[in-house]
Amino acid sequence: MSIEQFIIAIKEERFVEAHELLEDEWRDYKKNNEKLKAKAVQGLINGATALALFRKNRYEAYEKIWKVYEKYKNLLDELESKKYYEASEILELKRNTIVN
Repeated sequence: MSIEQFIIAIKEERFVEAHELLEDEWRDYKKNNEKLKAKAVQGLINGATALALFRKNRYEAYEKIWKVYEKYKNLLDELESKKYYEASEILELKRNTIVN
């Protein structure tokens, strides 16, 4: 399952790769008109992207993209697995160690 690979990549701080791991899932939800699920996955993708941008010293882009993650975080209930919450928690822990 891609969310499990995403979690591993985030734990290992491979943020660019993590972003790509959920793209097919995001596209499938969009294609099947499951908009809320697509937005929830998009939020996680943006969380990983934001951390990659911060690492590249692109702080304004990081802030803009992290806000998208925060905006869609409340939609994780739409995805029927606690793994997505785990991914969200790990993203936030990584953010706290990298950004602060």
